[in-house]
Amino acid sequence: MKTQVAIIGGGPSGLLLSQLLNQAGVDTVLLERASRKHVLSRIRAGVLEAGTVQMLHEANVAQRMEQEGIPHDGVYLSDDDLMVHINFKELTGKQVMIYGQTEVTADLYAAQDAMGTTIVHTVEDVVIEGADSASPKVSYSVGDQRFAIDCDYVAGCDGFHGVSRKTIPEKNRQTFERVYPFGWLGILSRTKPAHDELIYANSSNGFALASMRNQNLSRYYIQVPLTDRVEDWSDEAFWTKLKSCLPSDIAKTMETGSSIEKSIAPLRSFVSEPLRWGNLFLVGDAAHIVPPTGAKGLNLAVSDVFYLYHGLVQALKTGTTEGIDCYSERALTRIWKAMRFSWQMTTMLHKFADEDNFAAQMRTATLKHLSQSETARRDLAENYIGLPF
Repeated sequence: MKTQVAIIGGGPSGLLLSQLLNQAGVDTVLLERASRKHVLSRIRAGVLEAGTVQMLHEANVAQRMEQEGIPHDGVYLSDDDLMVHINFKELTGKQVMIYGQTEVTADLYAAQDAMGTTIVHTVEDVVIEGADSASPKVSYSVGDQRFAIDCDYVAGCDGFHGVSRKTIPEKNRQTFERVYPFGWLGILSRTKPAHDELIYANSSNGFALASMRNQNLSRYYIQVPLTDRVEDWSDEAFWTKLKSCLPSDIAKTMETGSSIEKSIAPLRSFVSEPLRWGNLFLVGDAAHIVPPTGAKGLNLAVSDVFYLYHGLVQALKTGTTEGIDCYSERALTRIWKAMRFSWQMTTMLHKFADEDNFAAQMRTATLKHLSQSETARRDLAENYIGLPF
């Protein structure tokens, strides 16, 4: 098989890159290790930056999002009963969109199917050969058969555990990592959201987030030790803990119910540099992981796609390589800004084990400063709605 761009990873970043390239007349083949059913069952983020929304429009996959998504003008940050509203619309003129990553993925699959893109699922033993040459090759197995793709470029959109980053020799890459000493226990429930906008709660009982997927489907998180297991938490125990972290007025009126999904996600910050080795390019979680506190995971992958898509189209259509030559530098500049914001949000809102009483006072002081300073609120708003690509 031959193609211009072999894309490894059938999540939203790989699908979006393929969709945009196909629209520009660039041929792709997309490989995914899981089944489509499994990919579409993953519960992931639901906050889309303004730039991500614009990219989905450019990819012509925004129709259902515009019908079913929920535009949000802001978020709330709380410290026990202090509620601070960050009004994005007033401070920046922009909004975010609440629309689940699973729905984005489903929309992209539908668009790719309509285009007739070759998407191969349940692939195993993917090997990238000759990535540092002008003629890369990607080989893989499906069942007991072995296949190979000759291509011009390889896009590694295969996540943190994928083969793409590991293909770059260790001597040619550098990693930066911070592992946080806690995780997020999250549940999905068919309940009315606790508030019409998201609430990021700092409290003496730890961190909590009240989020949503739609007006009848809520997503909630609480901070838990890394040693906790999902089995340790009954629904009743979860709701009790959540209410103890949220402002009392919210806790008194919120609707509770049985969970339909429950999981624990560890928090880490991770970056691997560079994002290019020869004609192999890393995209999204293959190159970087952010704690979910800043709602940057999917959105950061989309900005990677923006830079790479334009660079690949330029290279394949005009022969000019400036875009792909600068891809890693451009993407990393924005990645590190998002890393800083996600780290800032995480340290501002979470209770760390063995911390002294000074740390708690600093969190409270930060929230009070936000409540009194429009400049501070604007800085947070500009980062939350997404810095320019």
